[in-house]
Amino acid sequence: MLMHIQAVLTPEEAAQYRRALVAADWVDGRVTAGYQSSRTKHNLQLAEDHPLAMELSDQIVQRLERHPLFMGAALPLKVFPPLFNRYEGGHSFGTHVDNAIRQVKGTPHRLRTDLSATLFLTEPSDYEGGELIIEDTYGTQSVKLPAGDMILYPATSLHHVLPVTRGARISSFFWIQSMVRDDARRALLFDLDVAIQRLAGEAPDHPSAVQLTGVYHNLIRMWADV
Repeated sequence: MLMHIQAVLTPEEAAQYRRALVAADWVDGRVTAGYQSSRTKHNLQLAEDHPLAMELSDQIVQRLERHPLFMGAALPLKVFPPLFNRYEGGHSFGTHVDNAIRQVKGTPHRLRTDLSATLFLTEPSDYEGGELIIEDTYGTQSVKLPAGDMILYPATSLHHVLPVTRGARISSFFWIQSMVRDDARRALLFDLDVAIQRLAGEAPDHPSAVQLTGVYHNLIRMWADV
């Protein structure tokens, strides 16, 4: 399930992030790549322990915790501290699949990467190329979102980033371990949650709302891995 999460940041907030990040010291993006992906990864990255990365990372996680669409779609158990990358001057990232397990630098903490996320910080009109191409169940999807919006997709997906031929594409990227590891089950739970909310809004006293809410939570009990 691919999910476009709108307005994680406002356009003004994304611009503030971008201005701060442009002035930061960037390193070779291969520092966080696995063996296979390091052969095709050509971009810049802010070091994981850079003070600015840590500050903005915390802010993004706080925003996500208050974003109902993200919480409903991801059912997050753990969120990897968001990282930041920069593509310019022909930078690209070849087809790859994300590592199944990520360790938070400087800690003993690991998480399973059920979901991948890219939060766009640059307006699409400010750069050419740089589309995130995801091989989805329903075909190949090309993603290039407004600044402040995020794409959420299964980490099992093959994906790549096309070369940036003008301007610079600055984004945040990270992974989520969900309480429900199976993507199909997460999708069913999300659809059920949306239907319950719609029913509650249109007929708040309808007995089926309570019954369906019970089904939703019982499915989470059955499927949750916590």
